[in-house]
Amino acid sequence: MRMRRTLTSLTILLPLALGLPLQPQSAHAQEAGAVVERQRAVEAGLLPAVLITGEPEPSYSIYERMEHYGVPGVSIAVINDGQIEWAEGYGVKRIGGADSVVPGTLFQAASISKPVAATAALQLVEEGLLDLDAAINSHLTSWQIPANDFTDELPVTLRGILTHSAGLTIHGFPGYGPGEAVPTTVGVLDGAGNTDPVVVDTFPGSLFRYSGGGYTIAEVAMEDVTGDDFAAVMDRLVLDPFGMRASTYEQPLPERLADVAAVAHRGDGTTVDGRWHTYPEQAAAGLWTTPSDLARYALGIRTAYLGEPGAILDQATAREMLEEHMGGWGIGLSVAGEGDGFRFSHGGANAGYRAYFVLYPATGDGVAVMTNSDSGNPLYMEVIRAVSRVYGWPDYQPETLTVVDLAPAILADYVGRYELEPGNVLTISLEGEQLFASAPGLGKLLLRAQSETDFFPEGNQFSLTFVRSAEGDVSHLILHVGGTDMEVRRVGS
Repeated sequence: MRMRRTLTSLTILLPLALGLPLQPQSAHAQEAGAVVERQRAVEAGLLPAVLITGEPEPSYSIYERMEHYGVPGVSIAVINDGQIEWAEGYGVKRIGGADSVVPGTLFQAASISKPVAATAALQLVEEGLLDLDAAINSHLTSWQIPANDFTDELPVTLRGILTHSAGLTIHGFPGYGPGEAVPTTVGVLDGAGNTDPVVVDTFPGSLFRYSGGGYTIAEVAMEDVTGDDFAAVMDRLVLDPFGMRASTYEQPLPERLADVAAVAHRGDGTTVDGRWHTYPEQAAAGLWTTPSDLARYALGIRTAYLGEPGAILDQATAREMLEEHMGGWGIGLSVAGEGDGFRFSHGGANAGYRAYFVLYPATGDGVAVMTNSDSGNPLYMEVIRAVSRVYGWPDYQPETLTVVDLAPAILADYVGRYELEPGNVLTISLEGEQLFASAPGLGKLLLRAQSETDFFPEGNQFSLTFVRSAEGDVSHLILHVGGTDMEVRRVGS
């Protein structure tokens, strides 16, 4: 400490002795201070999805919201002007533990695995080993899509698979816990695991339908044309060139990496049996990574999109990748907006993990957030809204709504159980003069009324409308999520 004070004194006294002016604080130091201020503003400024007219705007710290949602660990990387500006971890890898989440902590990326895998597939297209518009069966040697009336008329193509428009089944995969037999990738396609066989059940190109099953077919095709293991293909084509050195597609996670991984948690705070699930469906759900590596991936796509030096993809390929094909999706990525507001993004949900990233190519601004809980979705959206507010983005801001007060007698009519899917029930309850919604992995949410039939839960991005039958009884509700409406029937009081 004495030496440090002496050197500091010299930096002040020596210029004075020589008759030189004191140097102002360096621009680098000023910017470093500004970065810290922005980071602290994000950490202290998490925002809910909805603001209420006439009520004070709430602003929460990240630790307050982690506790509120029961999320043990969160990791964030913020991208500003084409650079990773800061990255930070919060909380712990395992509930009740002392091992902190740090920027290098690994999380399962879940469905964010898909756009990264799609990027490798596009590189194989550029190499001439795959064709976006040829029948994918022409590239498959270890397995074939079963023929039927739909495929006889229109073939399944790689483009259709990567844009979720190939008519293929199986939305997602639950993974495999300890002691469960893990099938091969071909076994997954044949239905030998815990999901049905992957088949074509509608005309390819006729509609957008998210399909992890399709990406599993793409995975097999990539292995067949390269003759290599999928994780090795991804290392060579994407993870190494994009500088994603912390990441891997190896499944199960190698034991050498177990100590740097965040443990998966259910919404009730319990850990997933065996710490996490194994996903043989690597292209669809198998990536282990960090927010900083996801940021490097997003910036790598931006570099190609802008045609800058060092790009891994040709600019024409990257432009095609981010061109909307159907349902707001490009090749592997969700796309939205125009001009400086154009953005690409993807979310992910595996057992015990939730994650999301977004980037604006024109400005080079974005963020990646990863959590180790089934309850991480509303939390990561609150983080993203805070980043948007602090960095002045055009999107991801709270919606302002007006609420109305309803008599308890009206609210009592809505109390009951509504079946989202077999074994998954949304429960509506009345406590005093307030209506609540609860479901596994959702927690208990206060519902606010916009009208006599329309409600939304505080802090969440969905709404619901109660519907009465011709006899006047409440028969079902309509769940509005992300532009999609789902009818949910009432199954009991």
